[in-house]
This record gives sequence, structure tokens and C-alpha cells, in this order.
Amino acid sequence: MKTILRTLLLAGCVAVAASCGSKKTAGNQLVADEAIPVHVAKAFTANVPVSQTYSSTVQAFAVNNIAPQSSSRIQRINVDVGDFVAKGQILAEMDKVQLNQAKLKMVNDSTEYSRVRSLYEEGGVSKSDLDAMKLAYDVSRSSYQNLLENSILRSPISGVVTARNYDRGDMYSMGNPIYVVEQITPVKLLVGISENDYTKIKKGDVVSISADALPGKTFSGRINKIYPTMSSNSHTVNVEILYQNTERALRPGMYAKVRVDFAMNNSVCIPDEAVVKQQGSGVKLVYLYNSSDNTVSSRAVTLGTRFGDSYEIIEGLSEGDEIVTVGSANVKDGSKVKVVE
Repeated sequence: MKTILRTLLLAGCVAVAASCGSKKTAGNQLVADEAIPVHVAKAFTANVPVSQTYSSTVQAFAVNNIAPQSSSRIQRINVDVGDFVAKGQILAEMDKVQLNQAKLKMVNDSTEYSRVRSLYEEGGVSKSDLDAMKLAYDVSRSSYQNLLENSILRSPISGVVTARNYDRGDMYSMGNPIYVVEQITPVKLLVGISENDYTKIKKGDVVSISADALPGKTFSGRINKIYPTMSSNSHTVNVEILYQNTERALRPGMYAKVRVDFAMNNSVCIPDEAVVKQQGSGVKLVYLYNSSDNTVSSRAVTLGTRFGDSYEIIEGLSEGDEIVTVGSANVKDGSKVKVVE
């Protein structure tokens, strides 16, 4: 009895195993595995920029330290940090005692010079007397102009006030400047171009600028200056990039990246979504579509520059090769696929 039960149980297990290992059936016909839907595109040729990206820091185009020539008491403070000022705008005024004294002396010397000149024309004084009086007037006028420039402090540039180190009533003591004004329209960036590449650039070339503080935005600058000497240590030459910055988006001190395009290569390219990266190996694959049997096969490729949503292909593909784009992560060698639009 036990032998009969064991035989029946073994037969049942074999039947279940056979059922689990078989494919679905429709009548007496086997149903093929379902094809994987994919999108397919052709490899194309395009002009790909040969470029290099450099790290840099945004700098003000010009920085002016505003201070009088000598110690004096600050009589008036007109602007503060963050204020935008125009060229020639009065920023601060110093004590005017010396200025007023110089003005009185200049006016007096001017009157005396006019009097001596009249006497000279009438023959009342010598030419040397006239020359001496003219010299005295020129000296007093120059002294007045100098004190005027150092008593009424104006901005020599249009820019933004980035520092104010004194208050009204303070005694300026020849230390820190009263104000620092920086011109930020335009701004500049310095990058070091390798000696192998510097012959490929020229003044006026357009470059691309991006800033970590402004993700997703790019700005078009131009090469404004190529320095005449090269560093013997790094074998690079400094290149000044100028960006007009009319919207004042870039600010001095921002960390930025500058992409310089040196040339254009006509290369085979594919959409970036077609590239499959093998984990742990660094190998880059694409899947070629075989229209004869609707299957795919993998092929290793060497990638070049990424531009926009495409990759340059250095090796592995030819123009016109059909490759899987959408769905490439779901297939493997020999997979049956169905091309969808």
C-alpha cells in the first residue's frame, strides 16, 4: 500500500514540474515570447565642437578705492554698500577748511595777475614780474584743483559700492579707503589655456560661461585679451574673458566654468539615451537593430564629446546604423523587439 502511494505522489510531482516548465499554449501551437517595444534612430553625422572647460572666478572689470590724498575729517557720507553709482557721482565730502583757503588764495592770485598784466602792457612792470605773478597764480590754481578733488570724492567709474569703511564725522587716517567701487558691467574671468591650444584661439572668439550659483543658465562671453607671456611652470597662457553682464546676473567672486571651443569635427553621433553603461566595467554599449529578424545585438562604442542631447562616437558605429534609443535598458543580445513610433 505504501509503495502504491509513493508511486502516485512521484507521478504527480513530475506532472507539475512538466507543466511549470512549458510555455503557454494556444490549442496545439506554442505562443512566442512577446516582443519588447523600442524606439529606433539612425546614427548621423554632425559638426561637433572640440572644446575644453576651465574653472575660473568672476571678477569685476575695474576696482577703485576711493580716498582723499591726506588725512581729513569726513563731513558727509552719501552712499552705502550695495548702492549703484554713476561715473562722477559724489560719494563723500571731506572737511572744506583747506579747500576754502586755497580758493581764496587762487582768486586773489588771479586778481593780482590781471593787475600785473595790465601794468606790463602799459610798461609799468618788467616781463619777469609778470612771469612770476603768472607762476604764483598757476600754482595756487593747481593747489585748489587738487584739494577740490580730495575734498569732494567722486566715483571715477559706474559700478556698485562693495565696501564702506568709515562713518560721517570719522577722521580718515590714511588706512582703508572710505569706499570701494567695483564695475560689474562688464565682468571678466581669467583662464589658463595650454600651450598646445593657445594658437587655436584669437581675440573676439565666443566662449560659454556657466556659474554654479545659477544652475541651468549659460552666458556668452568673448576673449578680450591674450596675455603675451606663458607660465614656465604650468605652460599655460592667461586669457581674459569679457562678459557684458547688462542684467548683472554674474557677480564678482562667483565660481564659474568657461567652455572654449577650439575647432569643429565632422563626426558620427547618436542620441545620448541610446548609450548603455555596463556597471563596474566602464564599457559603453549600444544595441543595433536587425530589421531582418527584428532582433538586437550589442556593440561597444567609444564616446567623444557630449553636446546637447547627443554623443559623438569615436569608434564603433557608422553613419546610418540603426540603434535602439528608448527601451535600450530593457533589451539584451538577441532580444526580440517591436519598433514603435
